[in-house]
Amino acid sequence: MTTPLLSARGLTKFYGARLGCADVSLDLHEGEVLAVVGESGSGKSTLLSLLASELEPDAGRVDYRMRDGTLRDLFALGEAERRLLLRTDWGFIRQDATQGLRMGVSAGGNVGERLMAVGARHYGNIRRTSGDWLGRVEIELDRIDDTPRQFSGGMRQRLQIARNLVSRPRLVFMDEPTSGLDVSVQARLLDLLRGLVSELGLAVVIVTHDLAVARLLSHRMMVMRQGRVIESGLTDQVLDDPREPYSQLLVSSVIAA
Repeated sequence: MTTPLLSARGLTKFYGARLGCADVSLDLHEGEVLAVVGESGSGKSTLLSLLASELEPDAGRVDYRMRDGTLRDLFALGEAERRLLLRTDWGFIRQDATQGLRMGVSAGGNVGERLMAVGARHYGNIRRTSGDWLGRVEIELDRIDDTPRQFSGGMRQRLQIARNLVSRPRLVFMDEPTSGLDVSVQARLLDLLRGLVSELGLAVVIVTHDLAVARLLSHRMMVMRQGRVIESGLTDQVLDDPREPYSQLLVSSVIAA
């Protein structure tokens, strides 16, 4: 479809006198991965929270194309409608997996809850599908009744991926999904994410400070600095031939490292 799945215009957010982000606009289509990059304090996390309607903007709007084809202003939706979107049509993979999982609920239960949110009711089918998805994210089936407290950081992230993707959402938000993990664990997780995003045809907005993550996962990139988008384009174009001095500095710092 030519109509974007998600469309933002003029998003602006202040925290008192401090600017969170200013006049950000973007379109995201189904199957497209957009990386938002920048150093700490650049506004990328604020933008992600606005797009996911977890924060309300001081100016601007976000429209989402519902499954029936209608465009809805996210901030005109009721709270219950927004929560339903997040449980069914959207996923949100958070940097800290403890914020995206129910830590006292089994691994199978974490995945099964999403299935119940989209109407599954047969316990045997829910458990079987949960087990299948644990396998897809490389968690052994004999861990299905263990809680996330018994998992390593990398396993928690993989469980969070399974919990979010089992309902086959159309749009997934990712907030630094590999940050804080060992390099070998990061590589394995990124490979898993890339495969699932491609297989399921997901639309993704990923926030990261890691340009290698952006290159591996995204089609397009936006570079943010001090709350503003200073450069955007195809990921390879931005990384291989950045126009803005700040973008050049980001890329050169990675090369030097």
